[in-house]
Amino acid sequence: MDATMTEQVTGSKLKWLWLAVLVIALDLGTKAMATAMLTYGDPVPVMPMFNLTLLHNTGAAFSFLAGAAGWQRWFFVTLALVVSVVLIYWLKNLQRHETWTAIAIVLILGGALGNVYDRVVHGYVVDFLHFYWQDWHFPAFNLADTAITIGAAMMILDMFRKPADSDGDAKRSE
Repeated sequence: MDATMTEQVTGSKLKWLWLAVLVIALDLGTKAMATAMLTYGDPVPVMPMFNLTLLHNTGAAFSFLAGAAGWQRWFFVTLALVVSVVLIYWLKNLQRHETWTAIAIVLILGGALGNVYDRVVHGYVVDFLHFYWQDWHFPAFNLADTAITIGAAMMILDMFRKPADSDGDAKRSE
């Protein structure tokens, strides 16, 4: 099958990469604004239960491994880049009807690359969205984290939306 026929069969889901670029641009733009306008660690109340608080995360989700000796920076960069390559390959091979999955993939991809940029350039990820309830504080996060979470939730929902055949694989047309 040549490239033109493959594109017709798969529906070329690579066209959704614009959404990943948008996620990266919004993420980096809001992180730059937060860095320029907020004082590190000083919460700015926005509404009850929500502050803008500039923080730097050298770890992963919920500051996992933030206290490590520094090796985690390049570990998370490498991990995110490997996952990004896998996501692009997956996106490229989606079928025409798999738009929901394509959107989920590019949201995760855009979020991952937004945080990779921070790790490479700054050595940490800029976080600034800070929710809390009384004395309980949810770890601060950013728009990249939000895109990753939404994309992952979409994938989980998708598992419940489409039934698998008896082999456990989604049905394919030959």
